[in-house]
This record gives sequence, C-alpha cells and structure tokens, in this order.
Amino acid sequence: MITQTQIIQWLQSVAVVIEENKDYLTELDAAIGDADHGINLHRGFQKVLVQLPDVADKDIGSILKAVSMTLISTVGGASGPLYGTLFLRASTVVAGKQELTNEDLVAFFQAAVEGVVQRGKAQLGDKTMLDALLPASEAFKQAVASGDATVAALEKAVAAAETGMQNTIPLVAKKGRASYLGERSAGHLDPGATSLYLILNTLLRKCH
Repeated sequence: MITQTQIIQWLQSVAVVIEENKDYLTELDAAIGDADHGINLHRGFQKVLVQLPDVADKDIGSILKAVSMTLISTVGGASGPLYGTLFLRASTVVAGKQELTNEDLVAFFQAAVEGVVQRGKAQLGDKTMLDALLPASEAFKQAVASGDATVAALEKAVAAAETGMQNTIPLVAKKGRASYLGERSAGHLDPGATSLYLILNTLLRKCH
C-alpha cells in the first residue's frame, strides 16, 4: 500500500534527486544526445515542486495529472512528452484514490509503459527509458503475483530497472537524437533509462 502522502513525498524527493543528478544526466546526454536531459528534467521537477502544495489535498490521480501537465509544459526535448505521458496514463488508472494497493500499482506500471510505448514508438532494446521501465513493470507484476508485499515488490522492480538501465550501455540507439549516431551510440548509458531508474529508486526509498 502506498498512501497519498507518500506520493507527495516521493515527488518532492524526485525534485531533489534530479537536482543532485542534473549534471550527471546531462553528461550522459552529451555523449549521445542534445546534452540537455538533466537540465530539462531539473527545470520540470522544480516546477512540480512549486505546484505540489496546490494539489497536496487532492487524490493521487489528480496529483499525477498535475505533474503530467507541468512536465509537458516545462520540459523540452523528448523527455517532456514522454514523462508527461507516463504520468498522465498512470493518473487515469488511479483516479480518485487516496492510497494504492499492489493491484493499483500493477495497473499504474502497465499504464505508464503503454503511454511511453505509444508516445515514443519504442520497443525494448531501442536504448530508451523503456529499457528500464518495462522490466520494472514486469518484475513488479510478477512479485505481486507471487504474494510479495509492496516494498518487496518495489525492490524487485527497482533492481530490474537498474539492470535494464545497465543493459542499455552496449545497445545501439534506435530512437531520438541518439539514433543519429548509429553504432557510435553504443558504449554509453541511456540518460532516459537512468533518470527513470532514479525516479523509481526514489519511490522505493519513500516506501521503506
């Protein structure tokens, strides 16, 4: 079970974690992209931080929808629409809820994956955030099916996201600016998969 308060705390902490990793994410993006991933996400989540007090008394779906709209309007590049769509799709399956059961979280993950796939037209192995998100979603679903409690299931999801992130290093990018580099995109961590891992790991820390 994850409460509405924990969701607020998670999003506040994400803003801090992205700020701490802003330069690192931008360095990753400089190797294979526009060198703006960390800068853009930092701008977006700082805006989210400012707006969270306005939605602190709302249900989880409304909170996530507000995050989505903020990211879409403030984050440039591909990551704004992708993260915006991720939060928007997730918000629709948890609308009206003050707390999330494991089943709600399975739906949350699946909706997030579907949103990113539809918006980015990416597949597993294309060297995108999906390479961290999809394994996390599958791991969480399997853990819940096996009877794991929320934190244990999230631990498996985050571990899968981290493995997926690391697995992007040898991949050749098929989407986004990185795809223009062809074979030269291999040998680098994907910045989107890295930021996705950081965001999920922050959720796990808030649930402990």
